[in-house]
Amino acid sequence: MEIKDLYNQIIVENSRAQWNRHPVEDKTISLEGVNPSCGDDIVLELRVKDGIIEDAGFVGDGCAISQASASIMVDLVKGKSVEEAKKLMKLFFRMIKGEITDEEQIKELEDAAALQGVSHMPARVKCAVLAWHTLEEALEEN
Repeated sequence: MEIKDLYNQIIVENSRAQWNRHPVEDKTISLEGVNPSCGDDIVLELRVKDGIIEDAGFVGDGCAISQASASIMVDLVKGKSVEEAKKLMKLFFRMIKGEITDEEQIKELEDAAALQGVSHMPARVKCAVLAWHTLEEALEEN
């Protein structure tokens, strides 16, 4: 299997996945993110305690890219410190903007690296970053 096929499989699998689509029990943060240009909409919920993202989940509707990106992001940040999550967010934004292509850096993003190809599709970038911008705003308020 080629890497491109693997990345496509990761996106498709996560766009349909239910494991991160849930309200978070005892959430400390809940924030809605909307992409008005296409109608993607998520509500991100986090339980942050002592600077650690103990649990995360989302509910919402949107295209396969926005939903996959939200699910992948939740997997990536769950159990991480807020500072580590912010570092990963910045790395993700730089990857999507095409500012970094170094595979070692991108490996830190784990499955989120599957969204790297979105950087070549300007109309879909907003879909891919919706959850990440929602997380960024949520953590700023925390």
